[in-house]
Amino acid sequence: MTGLQYMSGFGNEHVSEDPRCPGALPEGQNNPQVCPYGLYAEQLSGSAFTCPRPTNKRSWLYRILPSVCHKPFKPLEEGHLTHDWDEIEPDPNQLRWKPFEIPKASQNKMDFVSGLHTLCGAGEPRGRNGIAVHIFVCNTSMIDRCLYNSDGDFLIVPQQGKLLITTEFGKMLVEPNEICVIQQGMRFSVEVFGETRGYILEVYGAHFELPDLGPIGANGLANPRDFLVPVAWYEDRQVPGGYTVISKYQGKLFAAQQDFSPFNVVAWHGNYTPYKYHLEKFMVINAVAFDHADPSIFTVLTAKTTRAGVALADFVIFPPRWGVANNTFRPPYYHRNCMSEFMGLIKGHYEAKEEGFQPGGGSLHSMMTPHGPDADCFEKASKAKLEPERVADGTMAFMFESSLSLAVTKWGLQTSNRLDKNYYKCWEPLKSHFNPKCK
Repeated sequence: MTGLQYMSGFGNEHVSEDPRCPGALPEGQNNPQVCPYGLYAEQLSGSAFTCPRPTNKRSWLYRILPSVCHKPFKPLEEGHLTHDWDEIEPDPNQLRWKPFEIPKASQNKMDFVSGLHTLCGAGEPRGRNGIAVHIFVCNTSMIDRCLYNSDGDFLIVPQQGKLLITTEFGKMLVEPNEICVIQQGMRFSVEVFGETRGYILEVYGAHFELPDLGPIGANGLANPRDFLVPVAWYEDRQVPGGYTVISKYQGKLFAAQQDFSPFNVVAWHGNYTPYKYHLEKFMVINAVAFDHADPSIFTVLTAKTTRAGVALADFVIFPPRWGVANNTFRPPYYHRNCMSEFMGLIKGHYEAKEEGFQPGGGSLHSMMTPHGPDADCFEKASKAKLEPERVADGTMAFMFESSLSLAVTKWGLQTSNRLDKNYYKCWEPLKSHFNPKCK
């Protein structure tokens, strides 16, 4: 779909009204006695009222009918979502998954909601502290259904197939190599155009923000102006057969019926919105003399904890760039980390493991579990002639990193049947080069 318009800027105060109803935004106040065009005023709060201004998030929506007009919610048994991190024994091993399978529409029609599968996570939504990593696979669009997340924010990473996402704020087209964030409470519906797959990082209790730049200065990494926010769009559509509003609440799904489309927002203003970002816009910083800068320099977005410098979750990418470091082992170093690292691959071949780690799959290196380049990568990089070279051209790998110790679900370890049980073997050929007589 072409022709969609956006506004730019991360966390900006935006205003937007559908051009079919000029003047739909009230002037000079949020909640007039009578709104223009007979609309209802509704505030969506993404933070406590009394949060400091830099973290205070809210938007005012002017809609044909308010969100409260629905039948009672009832449990919905659909998808494979969970936050039961004790359903199976923990596994500290290096884990790698083959590409997650997308069912054929002719065999099993599956939309975005029914195709959600929780892979791993920690914490829980009731305490407002935690994360979850989900995989979505789908082959059909959401028809007269929408979803909103009462528990936290979704950072969505499409890997195969584009997503046309209709939200209360307008429409976004999100393609592979782009990401979008749907923040807590925002209703959205996903249209797909064939077999579709991707990854989701969910955070409870924090919103994503741009990382602090420190000595880098005022510019670099993901620039605020490259984040795009949809413009107002509405439909005044009755649904006599019933429109289903799905809430993810305390880790479970609930469904309520109403007889109209929820995408009936004619105008809105505020700083609490969905947004998208193209990963090719990332301004890469890298070592230009020797050694590695730590991968934190590739952070696109972070969800902070109350401890300075410690993230609840970071979204990190490994984009195309130049490698020029002298006298340096250039691939990622061997590592044991106090953080948990889930990696996915959107396209191409990851430099540290060119075989086995495939687009649409993933890996998890848990807290303090050792990891690093496979034997083939180590031998090649140790002997390579060090010249300026392009790294990761045609590739985009990413990492969800968290300070929490992640538990893998039963679906991830067993039911999905995608776990690569031979992953550990990629390090077995590593051999000792130690010679005490030769420095």
